[in-house]
Amino acid sequence: MARMAARRTLFAAPVLLVVTFGVFAVAAASPFDPVKAYTGTAGLTASQDSLDQLRANLGVDEPLLTRWWDWLTAALTGDLGDSTVLRQPVADVIGERLGWSALLAATAFLVAILLGTALGVLAARRRGGPLDRCVSSLAYTLEAAPAFWLGLLAIWFFALKLDVLPAGGLTDTASDTVTTGQVARHLVLPAAVLGLSQLPWFYLYVRQGVADALEEDPVRGARARGLSERTVLLGHALRSGMLPMLTLVGSRVPELITGALLVETVFSWPGIAAATVQAATSVDFPLLAALTVLATAAVLLGNLLSDLLYGLADPRVGFDG
Repeated sequence: MARMAARRTLFAAPVLLVVTFGVFAVAAASPFDPVKAYTGTAGLTASQDSLDQLRANLGVDEPLLTRWWDWLTAALTGDLGDSTVLRQPVADVIGERLGWSALLAATAFLVAILLGTALGVLAARRRGGPLDRCVSSLAYTLEAAPAFWLGLLAIWFFALKLDVLPAGGLTDTASDTVTTGQVARHLVLPAAVLGLSQLPWFYLYVRQGVADALEEDPVRGARARGLSERTVLLGHALRSGMLPMLTLVGSRVPELITGALLVETVFSWPGIAAATVQAATSVDFPLLAALTVLATAAVLLGNLLSDLLYGLADPRVGFDG
């Protein structure tokens, strides 16, 4: 396990370097002017000399390689630079928002895995039955539904129509303090929507895996020995059927990040979505690079987690092979 993690870490370093350089290259080719984004309306009346001086102060007049290398060497020492659009250190921008994004993503992922596994096992037990047909149809529908559309639908029904859950934000409108109870209530809708957007893949993989496992000789042998249906289903078929699903943990991370950005925007959740949009539209080099590295690292960690879980669940898989 340690050797595999070390190999993945060594592989991640050049990947992150290429990704950061790609961010600066794309930003340099962008038609958006970061100086105009930084000055806003004040830039309309500023002199050209003032704009040129500001361009030099921000470092955007430097060659591409120089800007990238300066940012990279500073980042290795912990200095991620200053966000030109949010006017604060990039580390502070990420630190203030990352925790809320992680809370939303982790809760949604947990909902998708637990609910998808439970429904997949129940559907596989009676393939072709009413529950299987109903849940499978719903899963295919959710698979095609955009996350932002599900979010808007949830707001209309639960917040506006029934008035049982808040429509967005982190706390109630009249509150000036953040409490656990308020955060939990405001988390329900965005986490449920993001979780439902990820649920179809987990459900379909578990359903197919468990259904195939129920037809295998070891499971049939367990039934022949007189073991209870629950023991056969949960102790034998589920473990074997879960193996294909474990590979999804890593592959769904990019979709989870993309979906989280959309859901955060719809529900005004104070995560990194707003900062990402502002960084992209304003060509904020330091913030764009840091957020892209963060997303790439999350994907690489997700893939590593998939392999580790698969190896732990199936002893036949060697970590160091």
